[in-house]
Amino acid sequence: MIPRTIAREGEVIVFIDQTLLPGRLETVRCTDVERLATAIRRLEVRGAPALGIAGAYGVALAAMQSEAGEMEGFLAGIADAAEYLRATRPTAVNLGWGIDRVLAAAGAAETVENAKEAAVAEADRIAAEDEATCRAIGRHGAALIPDGARVLTHCNAGALACSTWGTALGVVRSAVEAGKKVSVTACETRPLLQGARLTAFELAEDKIPVRVITDSTAAFLMRKGEIDCVVVGADRITRDAVFNKIGTYMHAVCAKHHGIPFYVAAPLSTFDPVLSEAEVEIEERGEEEIAIFNGKRTVREGVRCTTYAFDATPLDLVTGIITEQGVLRPPFDPMPGPRNI
Repeated sequence: MIPRTIAREGEVIVFIDQTLLPGRLETVRCTDVERLATAIRRLEVRGAPALGIAGAYGVALAAMQSEAGEMEGFLAGIADAAEYLRATRPTAVNLGWGIDRVLAAAGAAETVENAKEAAVAEADRIAAEDEATCRAIGRHGAALIPDGARVLTHCNAGALACSTWGTALGVVRSAVEAGKKVSVTACETRPLLQGARLTAFELAEDKIPVRVITDSTAAFLMRKGEIDCVVVGADRITRDAVFNKIGTYMHAVCAKHHGIPFYVAAPLSTFDPVLSEAEVEIEERGEEEIAIFNGKRTVREGVRCTTYAFDATPLDLVTGIITEQGVLRPPFDPMPGPRNI
């Protein structure tokens, strides 16, 4: 297994810079909120559960570094840091969830010193809970994976998207741990190749059989009978759709057509029972993510590029949602969420 994706060492947040993988496995020692926000925007830290931890640690870092002597100023300062962090990635719900948990813990304290201690303790608790949650998701999901299964996954929902173990890849790891022979087909996941760079890297490190395909190959392999199930992660699950890396919807439609189970592996913290698909902002990123590849421009100057980071998959295409509390089946009503945990 690779090192923990993100952790705290005193007043330092240590995280793997995922933009360097698979060529180099390096960690960054972050000492201020601005650097952490940059890391989130640049996708040095990415993946819904990892973003929840990053948001929590960012607020805790602001709390530890606050020089305010009274509660009003202290809470105002960490609230400003929280909103700065929250604005970095609008679609993933876990970022705000982690931020809000630490803000609430600090706000319940009576003194600044107690508030600092509460903020740090809550952030550490969120990080510790993540591993237990991923392990539980893995156990529940492993039961759905047949021995000998050929699993398709998209983007990266592994240890690098969490603190360790992973959600979708946690299901794969748990199935292998249970003695099942499982192989993975990883979509490269354009435009930033999280499947090729990250998922394949993780699985190769664990010696789990993996092959990489272009995103547009998936339907062809389904038709050939080379895919037995699809397991993906999620950045937000509303009452009518699953938001995940752009391309997920395409795989869900193709899986439905070919009668292949389509599973989503996600913690309950990813559920948003309040909003509907139409109310969620889909993040759009810079055109360079499409127009430039390997340092060379591949799209003519002046040609417009549309760079959605996520898409929405209607719940009627989902066979089951694997959570730490079990597998949810259609019609997914009522929709669970962090308030129900």
